[in-house]
This record gives sequence, structure tokens and C-alpha cells, in this order.
Amino acid sequence: MQPSPVAMEPFDATCWDQIEPRLSELLSRQVTSAEQLEQWLVDRSEIDAACSEGEANLYINMTCDTENAEAQRAYVNYIEQVSPKLKPMSFELDKKQAALTSKFGFDQGRYLVIHRDTAVSVELFREENVPIQTELEKLSQEYQQITGAMLVEFDGEQRTLPQMGKYQESTDRSVREAAYKAVCARRMADADRISALYDAMIEKRDQLAHNAGLSSFIEYAFKGKLRFDYTPDHCRAFHEACEREVMPFCRMLDERRKAQLGVDTLFPWDLSVDPKGRPPLQPFADGRELVEKTRRVFNRLDPELGEMFARLGDGGNTQGAAGGACLDLDSRRGKAPGGYQYMRDKIREPFIFMNAAGLHGDVETMIHEAGHAFHSMLCRDEPLLHYRHAPLEFCEVASMSMELLTMPYWDEFYPSDDDLARAKRKQLEGAIGLLPWIATIDAFQLWVYAHPKHTRTDRAEHWLELEHRFGHRGHRVSWDGLKDVRTHVWQRQGHLFGAPFYYIEYGIAQVGALQLWLRSLEEGESVAIDAYKQAMRLGGSQPLPELFAAAGIEFDFGPRTVGRLVERVQAELEKIPD
Repeated sequence: MQPSPVAMEPFDATCWDQIEPRLSELLSRQVTSAEQLEQWLVDRSEIDAACSEGEANLYINMTCDTENAEAQRAYVNYIEQVSPKLKPMSFELDKKQAALTSKFGFDQGRYLVIHRDTAVSVELFREENVPIQTELEKLSQEYQQITGAMLVEFDGEQRTLPQMGKYQESTDRSVREAAYKAVCARRMADADRISALYDAMIEKRDQLAHNAGLSSFIEYAFKGKLRFDYTPDHCRAFHEACEREVMPFCRMLDERRKAQLGVDTLFPWDLSVDPKGRPPLQPFADGRELVEKTRRVFNRLDPELGEMFARLGDGGNTQGAAGGACLDLDSRRGKAPGGYQYMRDKIREPFIFMNAAGLHGDVETMIHEAGHAFHSMLCRDEPLLHYRHAPLEFCEVASMSMELLTMPYWDEFYPSDDDLARAKRKQLEGAIGLLPWIATIDAFQLWVYAHPKHTRTDRAEHWLELEHRFGHRGHRVSWDGLKDVRTHVWQRQGHLFGAPFYYIEYGIAQVGALQLWLRSLEEGESVAIDAYKQAMRLGGSQPLPELFAAAGIEFDFGPRTVGRLVERVQAELEKIPD
């Protein structure tokens, strides 16, 4: 039986003066038995959860309104005044924890993962890296502000870039081209500024690694991301799998698209429109309707998941995390791009952020982020905060599996059989078609940080090499008149700026999610759902391969597994009307 946390007086976890005494008590507390160590670990988890949630709320509010000066100042104040003090104190606690877990034999069994992870944190920490990490956090925030401010005057209105996405599904090719070029022009207006940010980030990240006595930021990132179970060579094997097994599939899709559109050449603005000239899918009107329809989908998939989703809210909130809200969905001016799920660790409630604009892609995002929320909610009773967070490679299995497992119930969004078939085809084609883009971003980062002194020209040339190899349909799409745009496409991937090397996880997880989806086809939906929930309840308490095994899937993302999955997806696509 696990110990319960000691009752803790509420405190402002964004204020160092209120955080420090609580951490100091943990540091000075005498721990003389295994039972006392278990209590110490739980008490530390409670304080860490409060601190994590304090930062989470500041981040959520900052991304929900990048034009709100007060929210921006509050976040900057935290990363300048609190985070630099919290990191050294956390290091001292990590050292104490590592020593105590070894002393009392907690380095095996239940505590193996937390001990292993803590030991790496101790190994990597350097006092001189704290101000560099603060500078990197501020640069990441600047990227969010730059991209959040991007607006385009189009079709008589000022629109956000997510809102411009609908025009790429217009059946009028001239409209698609005009919209695409308008967005490109807006992005290019800040391209040099974003490149300068990335240059600074690369230099600072390289310095982090050298300060820690490591050869490159690649080694630093793999250690810091606790990648015990795979190496850069495994990632390169995934790149090979994409080139050898996935690219023929993508070429086939492109040739079919070109024939169906009746064009001699595909351009970037031809890649999202329905190739048979049908109007864009219209799954919902706004955040409220998106939530209502998604709730019905989950109710039909599994009542427990449906009940969990219903607790998140109705989708109408536009005030960030204020009042404990769990959703902020609709795209609007000043909102940072993208989507995410962020667990508030103290109240143990998830928050989902996205930029819904009425597109099918928004349905995928909603279901994806709901999968993350389910993962967080299924393991919320775990007393140790560390184990309420799983490795990212498995977190993405939680989200990507939901995209696939919910497909039988997408008639809630698409009553028309034709529209439903289109949506399913988009999902399956996208599940495989995304893999080469993941390989592109991962290979790009491996090159960038292996050559930290590269020039912008070097970077552009290498990006084009990767795109020619397996980029976004690379050399099979014409970029005539868009050379500068093409060499800066990587700037759209926010992970490069805010979460370096966090992208291969999507590839690993997609391979896992596809395996779980195949279990639903071969063994029954209930078998797959039960395996999903069983594995997600483990949180991060087991090593990564064992988490995959708990879901009945293999931890493998090389050519053998990828090739098998491509074949199965192609076979399933043949059953869906075109």
C-alpha cells in the first residue's frame, strides 16, 4: 500500500518565496527507513505537481492570448525569476533521492524507472546551463509570439493561418493558389527573424551539451529525453524504412491524385483538395459542436472514455485555463498556432488547446488530444508524479490510437456514406503518409546538431536534399516560383523551436497505434480498447518496451514492421469506396 501525501497548505507555486521553504524542508528532512523514503517521494511529488501546474497555467494563458501583455509578462517572469532558482534546488533533491533509493534498495522493482531517470538528471545537470535554458525558453516564447501574430488579409477579412487552411480544400484551383501564396508571403515576412531565432537556439543548445561534457546536443537530447531503449541509429533505420517502404505508397497516391485532378503537374496547393472535385468536408461549425459530436463518438466507442471526455467541458471557453477550464478550441486572433494537451498536475485535470476552424483536420486534432487526456486521466490515481507522465513515445500511442479506433463512429461527423468514406481514407492515407515527414524533421535535426557551425545556406541545401529523399511529396511536386518558400518550410514545425528532437516519437507511436488498430480488426474492438486502457493506466511506471507490450504491440519501428503495416493499410484502403 502506497503512503498518502501529507496535507499541504495551499501556496502560490509561481512565487519562489513560497516554493523555496517547502523544497528546503524536503532537503533537510531525515530519512532513515524505507517507509520514510516512500513518504518522502510522495511528498516531493505533491510539491512538484503544484510547481508543474503553476507553470502550466502560465503557459496555457500565454499561448491562448499572445497579445495579452500581462499574460506574457507573467510567463516571462516565471522563466526568468522562478525557473532558474527551481532547477538547482531540484538538482539537489535529485541527488538526495538518487542516494536514498540506492541506500534502501529502491533501484529495482517499482522504483526502477524513477531511479534510472533521476540518475540521468543528476548526471546532466550543470549550474552554468541554467541561464542558457532560461534564454532558450524566452526564445521559444518569442517564436510563439511571432507565429501567433501572423494574420492574412484574404477574401475580404483578416484571418489567422489556421483559418486559411480551409481554402486549401477549395475546388477552385486559383483560390487555392492565391490562398497558399498569401500564407507563404506572410510567413516569409518573418522568415529571417525566425531563422535568426533558430541560429541562436542551435548555438545555445550546443553549449548545453559541451558544458555537460558531451560531444553534441544529439547526445545531450537523447540522454535528457531518457531514451534508454533506442539510439540515433534506430532513428536512421526508421528513415530507411520510410524511404524504402512508405515512399512507394506516397508516389502511388500522388500519381492517382494527379490523374483524378486532371493536371499535368501537382503544386503544393493541390495536396489537400479532394481529388475528385468534391467540396471540403464540413464536420462541425464551432468548438461547441465539435465537442458534442466528439462526445457521441467516444460514448459509442467506450462508455468509460465517453464519460471522461464529457467531464472536460462544452467547448465554448475562450479564456484559457481561467476557472479550471479544460478546453480552449476555436481559432482566433492572437492565439498561438498548433494544438496540445497539458496536464495540470495538482488538480489532476487535463487542458486541451487547439485552433479549430471547421476542418476535418480539427476532428483528428480533437480526438488526438482527447487521447492524451485519457492517458492522463487513466493514471491520475498514481501517487508519484513521475509515474503520471509516460515516455513521449508512448504518450503519442495514447493519442494516435484514438484517431484510428474511433473511425467506425465518425458518422457522427459525416452522416453521408460518401463523406464518411472520404474521412476514413484521409485518416488511413495520412497515418502512413505522415511517416516520411516525421523522418524528414528527425533527419533534419540529426544533421543540424551534428553540424552546429553550419550556415543558413548549408541548412537550406540539406533541407532540400531531405525533401528530395522523402519530404512532403518532395520532388514529385513543383515548386516553380517558390524556391525561397521551399527552403523555409521547416520553420512551420514548432517542435524544432520549443521541443528539439521531440518528433521521432510520432513515428514510433504511429507504428504502435497502427498495430493496436490492427488488433481491433483481428481480435475485436473490445480487446483493443481493454488493452489500451490497461496500458495507459500504467502511466510511466514501466520501461518503454514493457508499456508497448502491455498494449499487446511490438516496440519496433524498423523496415520489417513498417513494411508490414503499409501492406495492411493498403489492403484496408481497398475496402473503402474512393
